[in-house]
Amino acid sequence: MTVMTKPAPTGAPTGSARHGAAFWLVAVVYLVALAFSTIPAPLYPLYQAADGFSSFTVTVIFAVYAVGVIVALLLAGHVSDWVGRRRVLLPALALEIVAGVLFLAWPSLTGLIVARLLTGLGVGLLTATATAYLLELHTAHRPQASGTRFEVVSAAANLGGLGTGTLVAGFLAQFVTAPLRTPYVVFLVLLVLSVVAVAAVPETVTAPSVKPKYRPQRVRMSGKSLVAAAGAFTAFAVFGLFTSLAPGFVAAGLHHPSRLLAGFTAFLVFGAGAAAQSAAGLLPAARRFTIGLVAQAAGLVVLAAGMLATSLPLFLIGGAIAGAGAGILFKSAVGRIAAAAPADERGAALAGLFLVGYAGLTVPVLGLGVATLFVASTTAMLWFSGILLAALAVIFARR
Repeated sequence: MTVMTKPAPTGAPTGSARHGAAFWLVAVVYLVALAFSTIPAPLYPLYQAADGFSSFTVTVIFAVYAVGVIVALLLAGHVSDWVGRRRVLLPALALEIVAGVLFLAWPSLTGLIVARLLTGLGVGLLTATATAYLLELHTAHRPQASGTRFEVVSAAANLGGLGTGTLVAGFLAQFVTAPLRTPYVVFLVLLVLSVVAVAAVPETVTAPSVKPKYRPQRVRMSGKSLVAAAGAFTAFAVFGLFTSLAPGFVAAGLHHPSRLLAGFTAFLVFGAGAAAQSAAGLLPAARRFTIGLVAQAAGLVVLAAGMLATSLPLFLIGGAIAGAGAGILFKSAVGRIAAAAPADERGAALAGLFLVGYAGLTVPVLGLGVATLFVASTTAMLWFSGILLAALAVIFARR
């Protein structure tokens, strides 16, 4: 691939204030777009009550979203390396806006599935592109600085956005009228403003004189990169649990039907992940991955204890610890792969990482949904925890 990525477009001075402002604008856009993707999480019990579908159907809806992400990553997650970051971000935001309109205009199960698919396609286009964009804007603004700010902000925008969406949607569903409409209206306004923001920021990619031959995204990892991607797989599996079945389990299995609590449950996990990522900068880089593995495993054990004891406090504590571990694993994976990839393949490398991560978001949760057809949800979630613990043990042995 003969693409050249440079810190700033022609005519813009390196280290300019414009790139500093653009860095924060893109971070906010990233957060808003990811927050929009998790709006349905605390609303699933309301959708279930309205349409009468099962927990398995919830996991199918969730899997459709993740499939959309994977398809977009495979087909276009890397093309911003030569067409430019903005030219990918703008269509990604447009897909999310269309999805938001569908949530409002087509509230049936079929409409929900189509809207979730479009949301996934938008997120798949956006994640690797926005992450690469943030790194390049950070480098253009602070060419002599380390990548710590980029790592913290990009990971916090990702996990912080995912958690913010569930909390805002849960709050609005609890305290305003039209709980299946108001959250989408709020975020549609924010998404439109995000389009304006992206249109105003400078591009960081110079188009090649000869356009590379298109090919779908390929995942090429080995050694420590492969182990890091496996850690991201397990981290996303935990996040998938808390944006699919966990809010319904809190309502039915733990007998706490509050919509705000449903949103807070997912927010707590993502918030713990984002906070742990920030704190991880104080840890030795060589030990972060191991600490993340141990923390996630410990959290899963406490989570299982909370399910067995039907204890909401234990369940939430376990989720927070597991989320913290998952956040550290994800941060470590992003940092390793972004630093190792050549500049002209950075988008492709990050797209590969997110592809593995979203596979972790899809496959385990869909398997969990299938299990709920045959056993109680508590039993299925205990199996889920046990399988993840076994996977973490294998990764720990090969770290």
